[in-house]
Order: sequence, then structure tokens, then C-alpha cells
Amino acid sequence: MTDKNEILAALAEVRHPAKGEKNLLELGMLQSVDTDSDGVKVVLGFPKRRDPLAEYLIGATRAALIRTLPEGTRVQVESVVVDPAPEKKKSTKELNLDQLAEVGHIIGIASGKGGVGKSTVAVNLACALARLAYKVGLADADVYGPSVPVMTGTEGYSPAVGGEEGAELFTPVEKYGVKWMSVGYFAERGQALIWRGPMACSALKQMILQVEWGELDFLLIDMPPGTGDIHISLVQEIPVEGAVIVTTPQTVALADVEKGVNMFRNKSIGKPIFGLVENMAWFTPAEHPDEKYYIFGDGGGTEMAAQLGIDILGQIPLVQSIREGGDEGTPAALTDRPDGKAFLELARTLAGKLV
Repeated sequence: MTDKNEILAALAEVRHPAKGEKNLLELGMLQSVDTDSDGVKVVLGFPKRRDPLAEYLIGATRAALIRTLPEGTRVQVESVVVDPAPEKKKSTKELNLDQLAEVGHIIGIASGKGGVGKSTVAVNLACALARLAYKVGLADADVYGPSVPVMTGTEGYSPAVGGEEGAELFTPVEKYGVKWMSVGYFAERGQALIWRGPMACSALKQMILQVEWGELDFLLIDMPPGTGDIHISLVQEIPVEGAVIVTTPQTVALADVEKGVNMFRNKSIGKPIFGLVENMAWFTPAEHPDEKYYIFGDGGGTEMAAQLGIDILGQIPLVQSIREGGDEGTPAALTDRPDGKAFLELARTLAGKLV
């Protein structure tokens, strides 16, 4: 049977970012721990009906237990509402679309598969739109692998939480003229977020609907790669206007583009595709900026776009500075190098379609 001391030690590692970094035990959130021959069940209590970090804390608790307990241990984490506020004090402000009232265009940045640089394109597109004097926000909806904090140099930032009791709102992080929100701001570096589909969808909605975005011309949503529950939940519950698909020219990536496009074109979703971005379109050495080497193939994205009846919004070269900028938290779109100009041109083309 699992040692309860091990369980308590694991729970002591889970801290509430909005409560002075106190852990679950210090906050009195642990309601019960039950163990049997093959698993453990933990119940957490939340004193408010809508703690803005409830789903994060549940996922972090599960991750801490799986990391600490012997491999194969069955882990179950549940939540209950304790000491709920009287009905007359309950806020009438629920998790709805109020915070998107001043947002002009909500655009999903998607890809058929991982590894094509979707998040790199999303972050740099946001910065490029800001350079063109648009008001921009980006929600990092890749809840399993949030990368925005690293790519924007905002690791360690902790978004403030305010608003009415029972309807708290996050204040997005602002840098480079863009408002950023990511579940990565609430997880420790390297922490695995072990969430089932419904929990991930709920966390995603919080990252978008429970944020004080204010007035924006564009809100970009960096979606997880592929197609699945999160994508369906997003486009059905958030007023996404349409999508931009990111790919590379290689055949294995292009084979998944059609799947992504067809998902948005499905009758149950019915969202337009604003165009295709061909990332890593060619390699250009820094010392020879006029040379192009088509490492992943030439013209694959253009050909696929023509087959699907969508536009090519832009072609982004493969240059070392884009990778370095992402690692260092300084997006390439902030520069006047050829790669920065490519993202600016992409931003102009997209804005020209919508503004």
C-alpha cells in the first residue's frame, strides 16, 4: 500500500501561484487521501466556485503524485467545493465571452503535425502585427507544451489575478507590445502537465475567457498541433473567426495539412482558412543572404495551397537567427534582418485580408 507520507510530501510540492506560492497543505486544500493496494485517491477542496487556477492545480497534483509514487500506481484526483459563498453573494459574472467584447479578430494558428514551427510563427506574427501598430494579444492554447514564456523571455512572470470574488480575471503579461497568456506561467519549468481531454479543454477556456484582454485588433490563439478535442472545443466555444495553417515544404508535413484544413471546413465547425504559411521554406546562410537552399523541398507549400484552394500568406526562411531568437526570448520579427522582414510581410498580408 502506498505510504501516505510520500503522498503528503508530493502534495507539498504543489504551490498555488496566486496565493503567495503556498502549497496545498498550507492552504488547507487537501480534503482527503485514500489508498488501496494499487492506487491513491486525493480530494482537493476549493473555497470558491471558480478558482481561476483550479484545473491547473488538479493537473499539477496528479503530475506530482505520478512523479513521486512507484510506476504503475493508479492516481485519481478529484475536487469538491467547500464552504460555498451564500447565493446572494454569488457573482452573476460567469465564464463567458465578456472579455472578448473588444477583440476585433480572433485567429487560430494551427498545424496538422508538430515540429513545423507553429509556435515560432505565432509568436513572431504577433510581434510583427504589433510593429505595424496593431493592438495584439496571444493566447498559448498548447496546454501540453506551452512554449510562449520561453520564446518571449517571460519565464518566471506571474500574471496578476483580480476582479470580483467568484469571477477572478487574469491580467496578461505585456512585452514587445503584445499581451501574452499561457498556462506555462503557472507551471514550473520542466513540469509535465498531465491532463485528460476535458480538463485540458477547461484550462484552455480559462486561458482565453478569464483574461482581461481589453481592446485588441487581433487575438492569436496558438493551438496544439493535430486535430482533436481541444480544437473542437476551441472553435465551438470561442468565436474564432478563422485559421492560419503552418507547414513546412516536406512531404510528411504537407500530408497532414489537408487533415487540418478539412477539420476547419467540417460542417460542424465551418471556419475559413485565411491561408497557409510555409515555414522553413528554404535555408539562407547568414553570410550569403541572397542564396537559397531548398532543404525540405521546393514549392511544396505553394502546390498544396493550390490543391486546397487557399492562399499562401507567406514563406519564412530557415535561418539560425530565428532559432536563436526563440531560445533567447527575442523574436526575430523585432529585427530588420531578412527573417524579420519576412514576418512583417506575413503580418501585412494577413491584416490586409481582415482589416
